[in-house]
Amino acid sequence: MSQAAQAAQRIVGRCRELAQVSDVPGQTTRTFLSSATHDAHALVGGWMRQAGLRVWTDAIGNLRGVTGSEDLPRLVIGSHLDTVIDAGAFDGPLGVVMGIELANAPNSEGMPFAIEVIGFSDEEGVRFARPFLGSLAVVGELNQQMLELRDAAGFTITQAAEEFGLNMAQLSSARLAPSTLGYLEFHIEQGPVLEEAREAVAVVDAIAGQTRMQVSFQGHANHAGTTPMGRLRRDAVAAAAEWIAEVERYAVGCEGLIATVGKVEVPGGAANVIAGHCLATLDVRHPQDLVRRAAAEYMIRAAERAGETRGVEVECRTMLEQAAVPMDEVLTERLAAACVKSTGKSVRRMTSGAGHDAMIVASKIPTAMLFLRSPGGLSHHPDETVMESDVAAAYGAGLEFLRMLRDDKAMLDRLISRASRFVHGAPHA
Repeated sequence: MSQAAQAAQRIVGRCRELAQVSDVPGQTTRTFLSSATHDAHALVGGWMRQAGLRVWTDAIGNLRGVTGSEDLPRLVIGSHLDTVIDAGAFDGPLGVVMGIELANAPNSEGMPFAIEVIGFSDEEGVRFARPFLGSLAVVGELNQQMLELRDAAGFTITQAAEEFGLNMAQLSSARLAPSTLGYLEFHIEQGPVLEEAREAVAVVDAIAGQTRMQVSFQGHANHAGTTPMGRLRRDAVAAAAEWIAEVERYAVGCEGLIATVGKVEVPGGAANVIAGHCLATLDVRHPQDLVRRAAAEYMIRAAERAGETRGVEVECRTMLEQAAVPMDEVLTERLAAACVKSTGKSVRRMTSGAGHDAMIVASKIPTAMLFLRSPGGLSHHPDETVMESDVAAAYGAGLEFLRMLRDDKAMLDRLISRASRFVHGAPHA
């Protein structure tokens, strides 16, 4: 069995082992700083130590390990360890375990740079309805307003961190080392494109912009049997339903636009009660920021119109406003060349419709990203899987990427020079 095949077998096996570490028996659910996160850190941290990495957990709960001496510049490889509710085994953990394998590869010794592997503590945003908490911390953009967000139990992020055993006074130390050269992320595609094309991997050239909102419909609860239909009802769910249908209608008619109402809650709802309150989420994505913003504004107005028609008050709160993010051209070209050299085939370029930690890190340092085929197009689902041959192809491309970076002194020197910008907090350009 080849080195890549052996590595792929370990990566898949470890991801499936980690999937058993869950807050909910019988499914894979690990939310930000939950009890299962402790166990996940113990397991993945053990793999890091076996690979010879120095391991620690930073103030926001990111699990981190690094090879080489402290004075070497660093290439970061990572993804996230948290999951959605009832998730699969590979969305996030695949990139972390891949990083550990690459850091432990036989040819990684003697590199002129260290490899830092990061398992981000929060990418999905399940617990606090705010994604990317882990990666925002490493680029120094996790602000006080975010830290005061509360979960369903009333805990703030600061309180959750302290309960987990972290010291938020040390949050600034979670930032990436000033000598960080760049960031590389491996992730399943989470869609059907590569499977339809019968391709193992693709290089990501950009990540679509994203708007996430919470929309509140406040009507008036009343008896379902005694309140006539029509103007005497102020039904919050009816207003929300009218709006949801309009969101879908608009998105279908706008090329490249994705709009989803993924969660609807009716506090105090019952079969015989007209809903007085309804909360809904809105997720809008598009590769062009102008199109996305215009769509989000239209959908806000559509919610307000639905409310006016039914005597329901509407409040829209933006939870995330993330611009479309291009990947670094130099690293992306090298990653594409590494794929071609490793697989002997041309490689697809594609835009990611899903958000990833890479889009946060890319604002500060050069970033590249590789997608792996998602059989069945499944993601955020217990049946989510990967093919070992695809993992082997991605691992081979990763090895080749590291070799190219090692052997191209001119490029390495340019990356080292650009890394100094991060010391002063300047954005990557």
